[in-house]
Amino acid sequence: MIMTYFRYYRVSKSKKIRFVCNIHKGAPFIVFLHGFMSDLEGKKPNAFLKFAKQNKLSFLALEYSGHGKSSGKFTNGNITKWSNETSALIKKFVKKNDFIIVGSSMGAWLALKQFQKFKSQIKGFLGIGSAPEFLENLMWKKFTKKMKSETIQKGILQLKHGNYEYPITLQLIKDGRKNKVLNKKINSEINVTMVHGKKDEVVPVSYSRKVLKIFQVGRSCRRQSWRPRQVRRSSLGSRYPTT
Repeated sequence: MIMTYFRYYRVSKSKKIRFVCNIHKGAPFIVFLHGFMSDLEGKKPNAFLKFAKQNKLSFLALEYSGHGKSSGKFTNGNITKWSNETSALIKKFVKKNDFIIVGSSMGAWLALKQFQKFKSQIKGFLGIGSAPEFLENLMWKKFTKKMKSETIQKGILQLKHGNYEYPITLQLIKDGRKNKVLNKKINSEINVTMVHGKKDEVVPVSYSRKVLKIFQVGRSCRRQSWRPRQVRRSSLGSRYPTT
């Protein structure tokens, strides 16, 4: 269903971003941000687009450069670029409207970056298997000396995980260090909800707890945002370990 909504937005002379935007006049938006090496072909973006249409909400989702069918090489991308591309499309299509932002895995990292520019417009945040700062903590720090040496010498490491191979560049790792979000409090009383599978073998549940801690909210809201008995593997599915 989502494929019929695909369009392209040129963010520069050499870069165009594939996106989905369905506008319901006067309604707030749901902004969906996918994960690392993922795209908009999966079940999650379709599910949120369907929900938005059923509830007369506007919807925006994009594929960052080097992802899906957006232009650019994945190896040239990084958190700064993908975050800026996200901001550019929000500014262009959401404009001054309010929105709820949904981030899946790395998408939650990019979502937290958007609070720096659109905090007054963001009225809710949903994280699915949130993985902010995963490049340093879940990759680089777990690399062997040999893996680190290869990454430094060649500028890239072909990281194998199951049936997938991830090209991890040194510039990507270094850029991730410049985009820390877990050490900065966000003064907002919006509803923040984390959904995280207890059996997630790639991103620990503790990352969703870390996200909740950076929001300076009241105690009652904090309890509503995190209920361990309700934490379960998302039924929306996933193509990649970090989507």
